[in-house]
Formats: sequence, structure tokens, C-alpha cells
Amino acid sequence: MTLLAAPPLESPLTVTVSGRRAFVRADDTLIASVVRVGRAPTAVPFVDLATARMGARGFRGRTEHPFPTCFVCGPDRTDGLRLAPGPVAGRRHTVACPWTPASDDPDLVWSVLDCPGGWVEQHGQRRNSLVLNRLSVVMLRQVEPGEPHVVVAERLGGRGRTVRVGSSVYTASRQLVAAGAAVWTEIPDGLRRGG
Repeated sequence: MTLLAAPPLESPLTVTVSGRRAFVRADDTLIASVVRVGRAPTAVPFVDLATARMGARGFRGRTEHPFPTCFVCGPDRTDGLRLAPGPVAGRRHTVACPWTPASDDPDLVWSVLDCPGGWVEQHGQRRNSLVLNRLSVVMLRQVEPGEPHVVVAERLGGRGRTVRVGSSVYTASRQLVAAGAAVWTEIPDGLRRGG
């Protein structure tokens, strides 16, 4: 999936398919294009639940959040997922946090694989905010509602204003649920819009 515009959260979206590609629109605005990728993302190495909880304690977004109403990690969003990805001790450019899903909705897994990738750089030296540009996901199994899971993300590389990130969701017993690969783009803080 390649994002081309900010998706409106309270408006219906339409999906049309043309050949191998699908297009997501809100009215006349093209929001995203979706295509099946040839290679599945590689999983980020597991961290245990205690390490993920420790990382969450260091989440900078509680006091310095570029998008405080973000559904996934925004502290001002009472109806959101409230993930708190924070730095993993001993693993540079890596963040982790626990997540206990309320349902096995696969759309939530895509969301959970999204935001932690942005915090890989926010806990580093980058001054401006990052926005998601591209995300590829492979789902291997469903999450287990009501059971703790671990979300972990790490920086894979970058160039200029873009950063490549991997993210994964695991059960607490180390079973890989899903893996993602993303490209994030740095934007000046003056250009931010609510998440």
C-alpha cells in the first residue's frame, strides 16, 4: 500500500480494482494504491513481554507527540489502541511495547504494524516528524483477543528524508503473527496534520 493523501477517518472510502492494482478514494481524492508485493517482509527479532513493557515506559509520545489524536498511539485518543512504543535497551534504533487486542480484526494488526515504525526515529536524533508513505504486510496467523502480544519495530536503513523500517507482532510465547516493512518520510513540523 502506498499512501498518497491523509485518509479521512470519519468518511467512507471506495475501492476500485484495475488489473493488479487497487485504488482507494475518498470522493474524488486518491488516498492510496494497493498492489500485492512479490516478497514478504522479514520479521524483526522478538523481544519478550518484560522488555516490551520496559520499552513502553520510555515512550516519548506521552509528552512529545506530533499527532496526539492518532488512533494507534495518540495519548489524546481515549477510543484508540494507546500503544506506547519505546526504546529497547541494548538494541539501537529499536522500539517495542505490549498490546492486548480486543478482537482478532486484521485491520487492527495493520494499524499496530504502522505507528511503532515512526517512533524508531522519534526516539533518535531526527528533529522533524515522520509520516507513513508505504507499508507492506504479511499476516501469518490471527491475534489472540484478550492475550498480551509484543509489538517491535527497528530501523532498516534510510536516505535523505526517508527511513525504512521493519515491524512485527508476536504472541507472548514468540509466535510470529505478522510482519511489516514500511517507508517513512520526514516532514517539517510546520506541515503536520492530525493523525
